[in-house]
Formats: sequence, C-alpha cells, structure tokens
Amino acid sequence: MKIEHLAIWVKDLEGMKAFYEQYFAAKAGEKYRNDKKDFESYFLRFDEGSRLELMQMPTIPSNTQDPYLQYTGIIHFAMSVGSKERVDQLTEQLRADGFEVVGEVRWTGDGYYESVVLDPEKNRIEITI
Repeated sequence: MKIEHLAIWVKDLEGMKAFYEQYFAAKAGEKYRNDKKDFESYFLRFDEGSRLELMQMPTIPSNTQDPYLQYTGIIHFAMSVGSKERVDQLTEQLRADGFEVVGEVRWTGDGYYESVVLDPEKNRIEITI
C-alpha cells in the first residue's frame, strides 16, 4: 500500500499551485471544476511519490488553528529534495522570498536533516533529504 495523494483546502488556488510548481517542481494536471458545487482543484505530481491535491470552494471556512502551534491531526507533510545542500539552498531561497522558516535546518534525533517552512497559506512543509 501507499499514500496516493494528500489534499489541502486553499483560498488562492492559482497562487498555491504556482508556489508548489516554483519551489518543489510540481507539475499540475488540468484544472477540475464542478460548477454545481462551485468547486475547483488541481492534482500536482512530483518526480516520484504521492500527489498533492489543491482544492478550493468558497464555502469552506478558514482553519482556526494557530500555524505556530502543534495540535492533534495532520500537522505537516515532508518533501524530499535529495541532498543536504538542496535542503539548505531551498530553505534559504524560501526565506529570501519572504516565506517563514518555523524550524531551522538541523539534524533531528531520529536522523533526518530538515527545515520547516510555511507555504503561502501557512501549511507546514518539512524540507528533507
């Protein structure tokens, strides 16, 4: 078994698609639209692994959780970028471009080299080897 895809409700569908295309080399499929539900989505593919679905519907309320705190439920997803140098480079590029780094680059106790950044809508992304 494997995780086929993860989904995120977003406010700015096109902006979030552009973020993942620019920084994580995502390739978006065709936009899906259901006019009856006023729903739109994109599936984003990466070089390997699971896909990410970005979904937008005006009636979905904003998340009320504080993005700076941990809480029960899915709290982040990790993107493997292939090397320690790429983790460092991408973390610094995101910081320079105005995105918030909420977990500085480090080796974790369980052997991961990672940082944690917030995407444009404050979802946590671990960037790891």
